[in-house]
Amino acid sequence: MNTTTLVAFLAASAVLAITPGPGVIYIVTRTLAQGRAAGAGSVAGVACGNLLNALGASLGLAALFAVSSFAFTVVKFAGAAYLIYLGVKMLRGKPRAEATALTRAPVGRVFREGVLVALLNPKTTIFFAAFLPQFMHAAMPALPQALMLGAIFVVVAAASDLGYVLLAGWLAPRLAHASAAPRWARWGQYTSGGGLIALGIAGAMAGQRAVR
Repeated sequence: MNTTTLVAFLAASAVLAITPGPGVIYIVTRTLAQGRAAGAGSVAGVACGNLLNALGASLGLAALFAVSSFAFTVVKFAGAAYLIYLGVKMLRGKPRAEATALTRAPVGRVFREGVLVALLNPKTTIFFAAFLPQFMHAAMPALPQALMLGAIFVVVAAASDLGYVLLAGWLAPRLAHASAAPRWARWGQYTSGGGLIALGIAGAMAGQRAVR
């Protein structure tokens, strides 16, 4: 991977990682309920779940691309279209800033719950399968590329999640305020939605140039 592609992937990963989703909501809620130790445990669990999803997507992509080189182009365009669809759907949806109350639990249980929060979301594996090919090269082996990109994304997401843990105390009064919580959720919604659409368009254009 050249420097330009790596920087683009890191930027896209960072934008997507900071966007509040089920994993972030769980991490923030657990941190507010039990403190930073529990928050760190939930971050580790969500990261493990994301890594398993990335592994599953990587194996699937590698198997598909091994069957047909044409499949790479098809998946790339399909993935770009899916990312645009997700972005539009996110922009049109209602912002969500809810945080379900959680009972106190040992850190080990918090870790396991974090794994399940990430692992049992079927959209995560589909997202990886759509996101990773936008930064992969058809002329190179698919599995090493997908594994490396997936691991990088998981690290970026974990770093972002740890930031949420550290800032949970600062977020608490804002989330409790009736008007601040919707603004916080709306900011994340618009940032992620716009980023997904831009990423999908960029991926489609890159794929078109490759075909030509």
